[in-house]
Amino acid sequence: MALSRLAQEFAAEVAQHDWSDAPYRADRAGHQNADDRPGRTAPQLTPEQTDVVRENVMWVAAQVLGFSDPNFPLYEFAEACGVSTITRSGRKDGGIEAGIRKRSDGSYQHPGVRE
Repeated sequence: MALSRLAQEFAAEVAQHDWSDAPYRADRAGHQNADDRPGRTAPQLTPEQTDVVRENVMWVAAQVLGFSDPNFPLYEFAEACGVSTITRSGRKDGGIEAGIRKRSDGSYQHPGVRE
């Protein structure tokens, strides 16, 4: 299934942003540390910590997109965001689905509300 135009745009923004200093400074959209002036750099997360931040951002965007689109392809969106969707053993990572708040009928819960 193809991502909607909006989901493609969200994923592109999540994927291209440099999340490695996310807890230490507010960045403009599209931030890349390589573009910083000398002396502007902030502490850096490890690659593993950076991946966790990216995955959390993906889940937040996916919660809204999935609520808006009942046919939202979560795994395709996660991959487009640069989030790994395969376990080390080569299986589909169920943790991707577990990060989404869903109702008992499988539909996405309303954004911003814990049901």
